Amino acid sequence: MKTPWWFLRKTPLSFILLPVGLVYYLIGRVVFVLRSIRPLKSRRQIICVGNILAGGVGKTPIVRQIATRLDAPVVMRGYKKSKDFADAGDEATMLARDGLVVHVGDRKSNIILLNKQSDNTPIIMDDGFQNPSIKKDVSVLVFDEGLGYGNGFLLPAGPLREPKGAVRRADAIIVIKNSTHKKNFSLPVGVPTFFAKNTTRSPYDERVKLVAFAGIGYPKKFFRCLNNVVATRSFADHWQYTEEDLKKLFALADKHKAKLVTTEKDWVRLPEYAREKIKYAKLDTEIDGAFWNWLGEKLK
Repeated sequence: MKTPWWFLRKTPLSFILLPVGLVYYLIGRVVFVLRSIRPLKSRRQIICVGNILAGGVGKTPIVRQIATRLDAPVVMRGYKKSKDFADAGDEATMLARDGLVVHVGDRKSNIILLNKQSDNTPIIMDDGFQNPSIKKDVSVLVFDEGLGYGNGFLLPAGPLREPKGAVRRADAIIVIKNSTHKKNFSLPVGVPTFFAKNTTRSPYDERVKLVAFAGIGYPKKFFRCLNNVVATRSFADHWQYTEEDLKKLFALADKHKAKLVTTEKDWVRLPEYAREKIKYAKLDTEIDGAFWNWLGEKLK
């Protein structure tokens, strides 16, 4: 679904939904306690990269950087799995294209399988900060500086999966720098905090007119990173593009005499014929060197 428009600011509707958010939180706490009973302890170290917002913070590029640096396998649920991605999901497909070993499905079962291998490298768990059924050796939370905590409310009144105080359970925080800084976004003292920088590299010269489209948590983040954009189209997160969608996008590009461009995450969801005609803007992520020093010490 598309990210609800009230997630980033307090509106009358978000206040109306506050009681529902309280119910969501209470149910979540019950589930959390039940899952805490006899958690799986992995022989290989588990590094969980998660968030407390419902998507859109840029977690997958951080997972890619850590897994690549450590030459570690990734376990993930594989959101929006389908036959188009060999039942893997777009994020898993994107990571696999970089040569990473990705295991999709039940994370606990995949960790048990990986523990039977002779390899001793850590296992990267994509998401799962709210799931205590697997014991983590390192938990890293990811935030986007421009999104912060959104409007600060719990789902569905806001984007938070759990209250802001849950940040204190993390071993470290990575904040992705943004040209804008969300007001009232502050992190608890005592939790090591590091920064990362994203650079979006357009496949076209700056003089080329672009029609940008994206089906991610916060498409505007992507659009703002491009130059000479003459039109944009937003779709729901993990959107499965139809023939009609593509027909309209190509027509829009023809109207503006522009090139179509999208995110890598969207590009892998396109049919093969469309991937031959549409390019994606590469997202490069650089994490502070201090984080790698901290992680190395933590894994010891």
